[in-house]
Amino acid sequence: MCLNKSYIISMLLCLNSTAVLAESLRDPTLPGKGFTAVTTTSQTQDQAIVLNSIVSSGNTAYAVINNQILSVGDSIQGLKIVNITPAYVSLSDGRKLTLFQAIIER
Repeated sequence: MCLNKSYIISMLLCLNSTAVLAESLRDPTLPGKGFTAVTTTSQTQDQAIVLNSIVSSGNTAYAVINNQILSVGDSIQGLKIVNITPAYVSLSDGRKLTLFQAIIER
């Protein structure tokens, strides 16, 4: 019985130590400690509008434009998103943002 208790205690200590190690790991995708985000209205107005991706699930579609998740009716740089399809996003000024088309094998 004593052996079982010491075994259980040692296993609990091992499990606890791995949890502590996991908490100390840093996410490699996060910016460094010296990183500061600076955004101003003039910078976003001069920035090009770039369609990063389109995600759709059922009747709901989202577009990632300039790394912002947007849906129909949302605005970016003063332009409203009118339509989102699997291939492109229509803006209120008549422009269509299209995804990069890969070369199709024959």
